[in-house]
Amino acid sequence: MANEHVNRVVVIGTGFVGSSYAFALMNQGISDELVLIDLHESKAIGDVMDLNHGKVFAPQPTNIWYGDYSDCKEADLVVICAGANQKPGETRIDLVDKNIQIFKTIVHSVMESGFDGIFLVATNPVDILTYATWKFSGLPKERVIGSGTILDTARFRYLLGDYFDVAPNNVHAYIIGEHGDTELPVWSHAEIGSIPVDQFLKRNASYKQEDLEKIFMNVRDAAYQIIEKKGATYYGIAMGLVRITKAILHNENAILTVSAYLDDEYGEKDIYIGVPAIINRSGIREVLEIALNEAEQQQFKHSVKVLKEIVAPRLADVHQPK
Repeated sequence: MANEHVNRVVVIGTGFVGSSYAFALMNQGISDELVLIDLHESKAIGDVMDLNHGKVFAPQPTNIWYGDYSDCKEADLVVICAGANQKPGETRIDLVDKNIQIFKTIVHSVMESGFDGIFLVATNPVDILTYATWKFSGLPKERVIGSGTILDTARFRYLLGDYFDVAPNNVHAYIIGEHGDTELPVWSHAEIGSIPVDQFLKRNASYKQEDLEKIFMNVRDAAYQIIEKKGATYYGIAMGLVRITKAILHNENAILTVSAYLDDEYGEKDIYIGVPAIINRSGIREVLEIALNEAEQQQFKHSVKVLKEIVAPRLADVHQPK
């Protein structure tokens, strides 16, 4: 027992998303150690105190403390939730320049500690900032992961389940592409149980194709709707981050729609984008290349193009440290 590995997770940024993630992580008892880092020291220390006061109700007593970048050296996973928030009327892409500069400082500070684990990026625009984290860190692409379209996929499954009156766990469907306005539903592989959605439509005359299109639009625009109503989204993405964390720390080989680096998958290279991938202790074990129909292929290419047009002028000349 003395040599048993202790799982340490470091959360950088204890705003709405970071603190919600820490709360959800502790409640599921997934990590042994949880370190919170934030520029606003008093806020993060307050979170540590608050979380520790609930420790007796947690499934296991996670060791939680306020730390600094030196704590990253022994971390298995560093989760970045820091950065400027998306404001009402602002797209995720509008945040890019502000957050790239913030990330440069954060990632360099983490790597200076001697960190050799896995990065998980939550901050928007997540695909671009995951690419930036990979570039700034010099880590293998498999060990830099973005939250990608995990939340969009969860929203999709929930809304389809609500529409067809089945549990969302029995809805199998993906949203892929940019976590943003150019994302797309993979209708060609959407199933309720093992029944394709287009066949499920035929079971009841009240089910209509136009309703499915509205469902996707509600998925795509969900963040805007939530931000307008409560200022920010954080519970859903926090639980998605915990799901990825569990897949990593428990070596699950789980298939999740994360932001992964493409190296010829889907005919694309040198881009991080939301796709199904197998996640385990090593990070991204494999990107799953599902067969898209012609329309989906074109939509995916458009999503890649939009991201590359933003990435190229900002990060193409960044050379990874050796």
